[in-house]
This record gives sequence, structure tokens and C-alpha cells, in this order.
Amino acid sequence: MLALIQRVTSASVVVDGATLGAIGPGLLALVGVEPGDGDAQVARMTTRLLGYRVFGDEQGRMNRSLADSGGGLLLVSQFTLAADTRSGMRPGFSTAAAPDEAERIFDRLLVSCRENHPSGVETGRFGAHMVVSLVNDGPVTFLLKA
Repeated sequence: MLALIQRVTSASVVVDGATLGAIGPGLLALVGVEPGDGDAQVARMTTRLLGYRVFGDEQGRMNRSLADSGGGLLLVSQFTLAADTRSGMRPGFSTAAAPDEAERIFDRLLVSCRENHPSGVETGRFGAHMVVSLVNDGPVTFLLKA
């Protein structure tokens, strides 16, 4: 499981003209599920998303996590994140989980994050064409692997 996280001042996801999820300050996480991901990866990614220290403390150092800051989390499924881009000029998707498996794992991650982050977790719609908007704060962007 992969998550490209971006510290944001705001982010939203729109499907068919309707806003499905929106947050103020917090993290936008684009999530790619790989074959074989399961409960262990869901647990580890939940811990990393909520505990990764990317928010500034009183001295401006990245010592505070999303859990510490109480910010929002916008989880967006993105199978292209798990693409194989090592060769050629076109991505391959054999390194991404099959849609049914990926949706099941992504939904478990969503439930886990919501259970562990009462400040709010938003999402889009799995498999839909989503328009994601964000204001990157920093910019601060990291690739997390579980």
C-alpha cells in the first residue's frame, strides 16, 4: 500500500459536479493498493497517516502529527499510484491490486482512519472520475509505504 500525502490548507474532491469530501487544514492522501495488501498494511498505513509528523511545532519544526493537530484527512483512492513506470513510455498496472480487492482494502483503511481520527476523515468515490483540488501547504509532500 502506498500513500502520497500532502499537507494542505484545504482540499476537496468533486464527482459529477458534487463535492463529496472537503477538508480545511490537514492531509490529502492519495492511496494506491497493491496485490496482497491486507489487514497488516491497513493498520500500518492508518498509524502512519495519523502519526507522521509533518506539521510545525512552536519552533516551526515538523514535530506534530495529524492526530496532534486535529486537522482533517481526505483519503482518495488512486490506482495509478501503484503503476509500474520503470520502463517504456506507458505505465503498466499489473503492480496495482485488482479493482474489487483494492476497493475492499481501501474501504478498510477508510473505516480504520475514521475510527482512529475523530477530527474528521473525508473521501471521494472509489473508481469514479474525481476532480481533486488542493492548496499544498509548504509544499510538503511525502510518499509513505506500508
